[in-house]
Order: sequence, then C-alpha cells, then structure tokens
Amino acid sequence: MDIKEKAAGYHDRGFNCAQSVLCACGEYTGLDEKSALAAAGGFGGGVRCGEICGSITSAVMALGLANPYNTEGDTEAKDKIAQLTKRCIKRFQDEFGCIRCAELKRSGHRCDELITFAAGLAEDMILNEKGEQNGNL
Repeated sequence: MDIKEKAAGYHDRGFNCAQSVLCACGEYTGLDEKSALAAAGGFGGGVRCGEICGSITSAVMALGLANPYNTEGDTEAKDKIAQLTKRCIKRFQDEFGCIRCAELKRSGHRCDELITFAAGLAEDMILNEKGEQNGNL
C-alpha cells in the first residue's frame, strides 16, 4: 500500500485530515500510530476553526520530524526546515489555490484529495531531501 492509500485509509476509518497524513508518514517520522493520532488530533478542520488545512499542517510536521531543528544554535537545521516548509506550502497552494480549510472546502475540494496530495507531497520531499543528503540526486 502506498502512502496515499495509507492516508486515505486512516481518513476512511474516521480520523481527521491531519491525523491521516501524519500517521501515513510514520515510517519517515518515527512516530508510532497512537502518538501521531494524539499529536494531530486537534489540527483537523483547520485547527478546528477553518484556518490552515490539517493535511498540509501534518505534511509540515512530518517534514520537521524527518529534518529536525532541535539543537540550540543549529542555524543550518533551522534554515533547512524553514525552506522545506516554504516549498511544501507553495506546492500545496500551487495545486489548490490556498491553504485555508474553509476556502478549500468552499471551492469544492474534498478532504480525501487534500489528504492524498499532502501525504504524497510530504513523502516526495522527505525522500528527495534524504537523496540530496546522500548525494544521490
């Protein structure tokens, strides 16, 4: 099963968009399912107020877990996750026109399409970054 199918499967089971993406990215983040479900639980529905889509929020969380900035003074890691986040958001906006949950829904986008895109995007970016680190790209 690919990451998009995994993400859609979580959503089919009743989990929100953020939970679905973060759980599907588990092999890249190191988070177990229960931790991912708990961490992303409040981010569905645009942080429960129609703001930034939970799908893209969790894609950014996955990028951060796979490319951690967690050491004080590590400006290289800080800059790296900032750039990855900007690229991730831009690709999502380029695909759907915005990142606000309420606007996405109003314009007819279905959660499943947002979830599968965001999960695939996170995976592509994580794998691409790993390839660049290893000198494979």
